[in-house]
Amino acid sequence: MSKTLLVIDMLVGFLEPGRPLYVGDEAAKIVSRVEQLILQERAKGTNIIFVCDAHDVGDLEFKMFPEHCVKGTEEANVIDRLVPYADSIVRKRRYSAFFDTDLEDRLKKSDTQELMLCGVCTDICVMHTAADARNRDLAVEIARSAVASFDQSAHNYALQHMGTILGVTVMGE
Repeated sequence: MSKTLLVIDMLVGFLEPGRPLYVGDEAAKIVSRVEQLILQERAKGTNIIFVCDAHDVGDLEFKMFPEHCVKGTEEANVIDRLVPYADSIVRKRRYSAFFDTDLEDRLKKSDTQELMLCGVCTDICVMHTAADARNRDLAVEIARSAVASFDQSAHNYALQHMGTILGVTVMGE
């Protein structure tokens, strides 16, 4: 049995000021914590997978959100600071890292029974990935200091919801 850290959407399109879906200063604050978490988990032998938004041109999601993280664009790239750790990448086109990807197969091959999630956005891609993981009976934990979102109240709600409804272990204050 093993553990896998999913680093969700730590991408130029979400973390660089001036981009249409820049998550904001709260997201910028978690970059160093995410890096620390990667180093800490790597030292323990934890599998690390980066999950990255990679939309097609004209994706229907752009009716809800501005065009962002289109495949092959700079926005869809992992931020420079974390590139050295991004050896394994799953590209997704919806909120959940499990939807229409090979993530589940990768986790089965590594005998993963426990996931740790970090990244952005707490109430969108992190929460939907957590829900799909729990629906697959995987244990899930989230480091509160390593997730962020556009809206602090939505972020707080998502952490509470994941903890009380989904059975996710939310670590930290």
